[in-house]
Amino acid sequence: MAALKSRAHTYECLGCGRQTSITAGTAMHRSKLPLTVWFWAAHLMSTHSNGMSARQLEDQLGLTYKTAWLLSQKLRRSMVDPDREPLEGVIEVDQAEIPFRAGDTFFDPGNSGKILIAGAVEVIERDTGQAKPRRKGAKYLDTLSGRIRLAMIADNSAASIEAFVRANVTRGTTLLTDGRASYPGLTDYRHDPRVVGKMAGHVVLPWIHRVFSLVKRWGLGTYHGLRRKHLDTYLNEFVFRYNRRFYRHASFETILGLASHREPAGYWDIIGRANPRKDTPALRRAPRRRKTASGMRPDGPGQARPDDQIQASQTGQPLYVGEPGTTG
Repeated sequence: MAALKSRAHTYECLGCGRQTSITAGTAMHRSKLPLTVWFWAAHLMSTHSNGMSARQLEDQLGLTYKTAWLLSQKLRRSMVDPDREPLEGVIEVDQAEIPFRAGDTFFDPGNSGKILIAGAVEVIERDTGQAKPRRKGAKYLDTLSGRIRLAMIADNSAASIEAFVRANVTRGTTLLTDGRASYPGLTDYRHDPRVVGKMAGHVVLPWIHRVFSLVKRWGLGTYHGLRRKHLDTYLNEFVFRYNRRFYRHASFETILGLASHREPAGYWDIIGRANPRKDTPALRRAPRRRKTASGMRPDGPGQARPDDQIQASQTGQPLYVGEPGTTG
């Protein structure tokens, strides 16, 4: 195995000539950006208390907006650990509405549409940090918010709420809720309803409402309103930083570790559209050559042809210079 000086982060097997990159198969797969740019972006997005929008990354790193947006989207998708443990202990669960922007016009939160999200937060003991807070009657004493989970839901139906709870909370956990009729169907959980009535919701469920308040202010302040598309990735970004707010120094290492095991996702995968150029053969006048440890060599079989004759395509039909894009 030898490192190539002509290509960054690329190694070649001296036996078979196969080349590979240290970024292959990761979130940085086929990226033309230097690793220093990736590391700076990961550091800013994971350690900054309010995160970084693509517009801020554009200014901070000297990138184009499209490059900064794609870079931030790939890093957001790397902020979810596929092996993370579900919430346990005592959990506050509730739903909230956050404003979203529908276009590029002036964003008015008062007249904007609303997105329904569900949230869950661990209630832990302040002194020990354990998920078993002390209780006196119906009240938990000296508590603190622990890990959280957020997700967009379609509606307030029992099916949507149950799906969120079962995906993020351990069976047998105590659920502190506002007494909504959607929760009694969760028979494998201990349900502790706190009927709100005319009382403000943040009085009986303080920690989950504090999380919702922070999400709303973060979305309006950093992004000037979240959009419905890609919302879950933005919520995962907020969850990532909130769950590591007491040890931000480890957030940078964590996101790099997750990104190194993340399946590659390209631009067309992220926006959810088909690549119009996929499966289209690249037709060249001559085989592309690359520099290897043993010298220059063509990528594929075949010899170069004169300029007035284009190499045959995969179908065996030659292309003619006089009529580009047509076959004889």
